[in-house]
Amino acid sequence: MKKISAYIKLLRVHQWSKNAFIFLPAFFGFHLNNTQQILNCIIAFIGFSLVASSIYIFNDYLDIDIDRDHPTKKDRPLANGTVSATAAFVMMAVLVVCGVSLIAPLGWYPLGVILFYLIQNIAYCVKLKHYPIVDVVIISVGFVLRIMMGGAITHTELSHWIILITFLLALFLALAKRRDDVLLFITSNKATRRNTYGYNLEFLNSAYTIMASVVIVAYVMYTVEDKTIAHTSDKLYLSSFFVIVGVLRYLQITMVYNRSGNPTSVLFKDRLLQALIAGWAITIFVLLYVIPKL
Repeated sequence: MKKISAYIKLLRVHQWSKNAFIFLPAFFGFHLNNTQQILNCIIAFIGFSLVASSIYIFNDYLDIDIDRDHPTKKDRPLANGTVSATAAFVMMAVLVVCGVSLIAPLGWYPLGVILFYLIQNIAYCVKLKHYPIVDVVIISVGFVLRIMMGGAITHTELSHWIILITFLLALFLALAKRRDDVLLFITSNKATRRNTYGYNLEFLNSAYTIMASVVIVAYVMYTVEDKTIAHTSDKLYLSSFFVIVGVLRYLQITMVYNRSGNPTSVLFKDRLLQALIAGWAITIFVLLYVIPKL
C-alpha cells in the first residue's frame, strides 16, 4: 500500500488542477451546453494531465540530489528512494504514450499543442529552468498552451485578452514561487535551484508587485472593451471585484505570510481564495448564461 501511495504521489495529482484552464474557452465560448465539446475537454484534461505528470517525474529524477536538501521536496518518492529511477522512467513513458494517445484523435492542432508542451518542458527540465526569467516565462507559456488546447478542441476563437491575461497571471504566480525559493536560500544558505543566484528579494518584490498591477489592469480593460461587451455582457466588469481582491490576497500570502512556494497547495488550503474563485465563476456564469435567458 505504501508503494502504491508513493507512485500516486509521484504523479502530483494535485497539480492537475492547473489543467482546468483547458475548460475556460468552453466556458467563455458558451459551450457548456454542448455535451460533445465538454467531453472533448474532459478527454484533453486527462491527456494533458498524464503528460504533465510525466514531466513532473522527469524533473524529479533530474533534481534528486537538490531535492534531498530541500525541507519539503526531500519527501518526494524519488528523492527519498521509495520509487526507483527505473520504475519512474517506465511510468513516465507509459504516461506520455497514454496522454498523447488520448489527445491525438481530437485533431492535429491539439496533438501539436501537447507535443510542443512536452518538448518545451523537457528542454525546461534539462536546461532552461536554470536561466532566471526564462524559467518563469516557460512556465507561463505552459498555461497559454492549456488555453490553446481548450480553444482548439471547442473550436473557440481565443481573444488576445484571454491569452494575455493567462500569461500574466501565470507569470505572477511563478514569480511568487521564485520569491519563496530566495527566502529559503536566505534562511538556510542553500540554493534549491541553480537559478536562485539570478534572483534577489528586491528584484522579485518589484517584479511581483508590477505583475500584480498589470494582471488587474489587463483584466479590467478586458471587461470594459467594446468587443468583449458585444460578445458577453456589459456587466462583466462586476467580476473584477473578485480578481482584484484575489490578487491582493495572494500578495498577502506571499509577502506577509511567506508561503507561496506551492501555488496549487495555497489554492487547496486557503478558504478566502477558494471563495473568491467560486464567486468569480458564479458571477461569470450568471452574467453569461442566466441573465441573457431572463
